[in-house]
Amino acid sequence: MHQELSPVWVPSIEQIQATNIAALMQDLKIHTYADLHSWSIRDRAAFWDVMIQRLGIRFQEPYTQIVDLSQGVEFSQWLVNARLNIVESCFQASEDKTAIVFQSEGGSLHTWTYKQLQSLTNRVANSLVELGFQPGDAIAIAMPMTAESVAIYLGIIKAGCVVVSIADSFAAVEIATRLHIANTKAIFTQDFICRGGKQLPLYSKVIEANAPKAIVLSQHSASTVELRSCDLTWSDFLSPNEIFDAVPMSPTAHINILFSSGTTGEPKAIPWTQTTPIKCTVDGHLHQDIHPSDVVAWSTNVGWMMGPWLIFASLMNRATIALYDGAPTTREYGQFIQAAQVTILGVVPSLVRVWKTTNCMQELNWSAIKAFSSTGECSNSQDMQYLMSLASNKPVIEYCGGTEIGGAYITGTLVQPCIPATFTTPALGLDFTILDADGHSADEGEAFIIPPSIGLSTELLNKDHHQIYFADGLDQSSLRRHGDYLKRLPNGYYQMGGRADDTMNLGGIKISSAEIEQVLNTVVGIRETAAISTPYHSQGIVSSEGGPSQLVVYAVVEPNLQKTQAELKAVLQIAIAQRLNPLFKICDLVIVEALPRTSSNKVMRRVLRDQFNTIHSKRCTAWNLQNA
Repeated sequence: MHQELSPVWVPSIEQIQATNIAALMQDLKIHTYADLHSWSIRDRAAFWDVMIQRLGIRFQEPYTQIVDLSQGVEFSQWLVNARLNIVESCFQASEDKTAIVFQSEGGSLHTWTYKQLQSLTNRVANSLVELGFQPGDAIAIAMPMTAESVAIYLGIIKAGCVVVSIADSFAAVEIATRLHIANTKAIFTQDFICRGGKQLPLYSKVIEANAPKAIVLSQHSASTVELRSCDLTWSDFLSPNEIFDAVPMSPTAHINILFSSGTTGEPKAIPWTQTTPIKCTVDGHLHQDIHPSDVVAWSTNVGWMMGPWLIFASLMNRATIALYDGAPTTREYGQFIQAAQVTILGVVPSLVRVWKTTNCMQELNWSAIKAFSSTGECSNSQDMQYLMSLASNKPVIEYCGGTEIGGAYITGTLVQPCIPATFTTPALGLDFTILDADGHSADEGEAFIIPPSIGLSTELLNKDHHQIYFADGLDQSSLRRHGDYLKRLPNGYYQMGGRADDTMNLGGIKISSAEIEQVLNTVVGIRETAAISTPYHSQGIVSSEGGPSQLVVYAVVEPNLQKTQAELKAVLQIAIAQRLNPLFKICDLVIVEALPRTSSNKVMRRVLRDQFNTIHSKRCTAWNLQNA
């Protein structure tokens, strides 16, 4: 156990001195990281003011006050009286510097300069204005993470409109739900997605979702897809005008509607404002240590928060974004990382596990990488040490937060030793506490954020924000519930234990038990189901090291059901793939006579989790005895 908790990477004095954190400490005449974090939460207004100046955030009208807490920390107002368009802060690098390096599956490496990206961003913004869209209009993006999608994302915001983020993997019914919640006026999409040499339809799903006007890009110069009469091809949409003055907005104006599951079937619609990207960028500057010389890659999508995070954290730090349009599970992706000279590589733990299992990344030259960063789900030390070995033992920055934070509340740094699968610090400018089931401070329990901070949401479009984040019945009414289960280790580091509630995290995507159960309960032969998440297990053995969550379904079936357990599992998997997300895989199906319930008839999923893990722990013990 002591060996597992020992650092496997310790920064040298030279490495520490080269970091943005060290430069900040030197300017502030602060001598230790602990003192830096203490200052950042003791005087939060000063911290954010300093970081805004360091990053050179552009304002069309300056703020008169960094934060107004007159309505309480739950409704903190940042950058009072300012007018800005955050996209202007994305183009402060020299025009000839590389903004994006990108490659499509089976293609060659290409680059765009900051000037080229800004030109296309401005053409998108001009096109939206020419079509009659107004500031505040919601415009969706449902397409892969490509260079064009970055320009589209920035162009929508530069025109004063609001991006509606929709993952391209979603089924039509989920696309429709998000379009409706956000009152979407148009959508950017693509005819097909190319993966593994196959064409996967995307535009047809958008049509099935009854989407409004669509602007349709194509993987090829000439698309064979016939468009609806109201829709436009990319070339017909695009204005030739490469000059556009950014529309100034209030700091509280929405720039992006993202979606994250709660504990009910409908996803939470979380608005990002003009200030949220500052949180992304500050985290990237200090915790991932992004410099202008860096090339940052993260296999993600604008449908999930790490897509927008990657855009802002890279461009506002004057760095380069590396994008690969293809499957990140292949050796070709690793070759792209090598060719693009990526210096900061973001991952989700389940992706690392695939690399480790298939051995697809062996003997590639990832020497340019200075750090990895892992987010989206719990990791384990063996997988993270394997990841480090791919780049000559470079550190992994564990990074955990959420869409409603705009970044992380707990993370790591490059000025502290790396112990794989652990966190070293609350994010700078933020703090949290751990409470047990009785609401008392503890070393193990549920994480509660101590606001305020730039990036923290103050509203939801379709749910009661106060009820979800602050109405917890605790005496400390200013604490913000987050829902992660944390353990503080004796050495001051932290381990993540997954979600404390019934929201699970599958492959980096948050989804509630209720959403999965609603789909499964419609399958013929099913009376009711309970969906739970469990730590990674192999051959029926739960990993004591933790790892990404996996989906386990408990089902009560009709008495006359003529299907085997394997046949029923296959049917349920198809339902999830068609109606939710093909990336969600059922790890195990357990057929039971009844589900455990409370006196108020609520399903006790926690009891099911405990039962499942107990059974598999016994299997682990038996396996160990047998193979001793």
